[in-house]
Amino acid sequence: MSTQKQTIKPSTYVGKKLKIIPLSGLEEVGKNCTIFEYGDDIIVVDLGLMFPNEEMPGVDYVVPDITYLKKNKNKIRGLIITHGHMDHTGAIPYFMKELGFPTIFTLPLTAEMIRVRLEEFKLDKKVMIKIIGPDDQLNLGIFNLSFFRVNHNIPDSVGIGIKTPLGIVIHTGDYKFDHTPVDQEPTEFHKIARLGGEGVLALLSDSTNSEQPGFAVSEKKIGENLNSLFDQARGRIIISTFASLLSRQQQIINAAILHGRKVAVSGYSLEKNLEIAIRLRYMNFPKDIFIPIRSIGDYPDHKISVICTGAQGQETSALGRMSKGEHRDVQIKHGDLVVLSSSPIPGNERSVQNLMNSLFRLGAKVVYNKIFGVHASGHAYQEEQKLMIALSRPRYFIPIHGERYMLERQSDTAVSIGVPRENSYVISNGCVLEFIEDTNPAYVKLALANRFTNHKIPVRARVAAKKLPSGYVMVDGLGIGDVGNIVLRDRQLMSQDGMFVIIVTVDNETLDLVGSPDIISRGFVYLREAKDLLQETRKKVRDIVKDHTSVGRIENWSSLKTALRDEIGTYLFQKTERRPMILPVVIEV
Repeated sequence: MSTQKQTIKPSTYVGKKLKIIPLSGLEEVGKNCTIFEYGDDIIVVDLGLMFPNEEMPGVDYVVPDITYLKKNKNKIRGLIITHGHMDHTGAIPYFMKELGFPTIFTLPLTAEMIRVRLEEFKLDKKVMIKIIGPDDQLNLGIFNLSFFRVNHNIPDSVGIGIKTPLGIVIHTGDYKFDHTPVDQEPTEFHKIARLGGEGVLALLSDSTNSEQPGFAVSEKKIGENLNSLFDQARGRIIISTFASLLSRQQQIINAAILHGRKVAVSGYSLEKNLEIAIRLRYMNFPKDIFIPIRSIGDYPDHKISVICTGAQGQETSALGRMSKGEHRDVQIKHGDLVVLSSSPIPGNERSVQNLMNSLFRLGAKVVYNKIFGVHASGHAYQEEQKLMIALSRPRYFIPIHGERYMLERQSDTAVSIGVPRENSYVISNGCVLEFIEDTNPAYVKLALANRFTNHKIPVRARVAAKKLPSGYVMVDGLGIGDVGNIVLRDRQLMSQDGMFVIIVTVDNETLDLVGSPDIISRGFVYLREAKDLLQETRKKVRDIVKDHTSVGRIENWSSLKTALRDEIGTYLFQKTERRPMILPVVIEV
């Protein structure tokens, strides 16, 4: 790992800087977005969202901070999307207007998924989406882009080769090397190797599974395991998976056909993605295999299979509602086989456990990946990461897409096969990684001596001292960015110890209290069982008001509100060891 600034003579620099800026997606899983900038040209790769964690109550999504892009929107030559997952596409509708509606470049399936999403925001007529193929090349300003197919758990996934004046930069996107893919062509290894032969300045590589030794399981193996579950099942089979995992859905449908079962679908996003895949002919099956979810009661249980959303434990998802007995058409019962065909996203483990507990209580048999192989990751394991690095042979290595420990682990992997430690940069969101040619003879000699890479331009790398804004931007309903740290803190406080409202009415002339202070408690104590506490609190409120009004007329009541908040907060903590949110209200009459 290296994040140290290099000390060299400015006079040896020539040309402009190439900047690589991971705006988001590092030290986290989600909301991927990377900027490439050279002179007056910027291209953006991916613009995704992230789902909120437990410390973000009421938040729908988290999206990147695009402050820098808004300031430089006139430089943006295009937005390139590597594949159709929400952590790479989900923020697009929220920011297109602010970015000046840049053209989006992507493959057909991804393009249609983005278009449908934009349609929901009434933006589909305003955003230009240009469909590209894996053999196409793009010239966007100074940048020349080529593409190579990679395997992931959604079709039309690509990596990108970006030719710049300082050399080629490869962005892998999300990838794995699956030699027996279900609904995709194999990875185009020859294109990666060709780029490596031309000389790769930097490789930005998916780090999600950097802790996993060996090779990722092929999707074909998951199909075999699903078939065996269909062989064993005597009742209904309900399989939950990611809405965009089309290859898995195809295999479930194949198994249903083989075993003479009908397929019903539940989950808005799942239904939408299936419609797109069918329309674009990315999935293949007889039309009569599907039945409406409301019609499953018209068939024997052994003739029914259901594909639904909710394997991450989302309460409002189709499976989440089934687990609580709230689904309109499906009631879980004894004899049902429920399959969670996914692995928990970091942070969702507890939600998934709660989901499984509920399903077991209702009498279902639950199968999940830990006990039987029903999910294959779409991300490369260590040996695949080594192969990607060996084929591309980069001068600099930049692990992306993952938590900090994932980035560090892949950095170690890169070093283990020949990347110099000082050339592997583990950075964080908002860091500006600068590349510039250095004609210092000593450095030229050093650069040419690096036998690991075919890149021969003597280019230095360094992390700029100043980071760009890269914090969390919350989406809550129709609001984007209006939920900040203070609002989150208040929500967390209320969710933990509740709220305590103190209402005092003061005579505007005499400054005397009018009546007794009113107290409203929500989520703190049950008022009927805390009469003594409330009486003492009211007495303390009277004393505080008297102290503040004894000095004469008050022009500003903020000092009284502050005193009520602080002193009553301290008093309640002493009595209960809880810290509710204190909301003082002063009414003048």
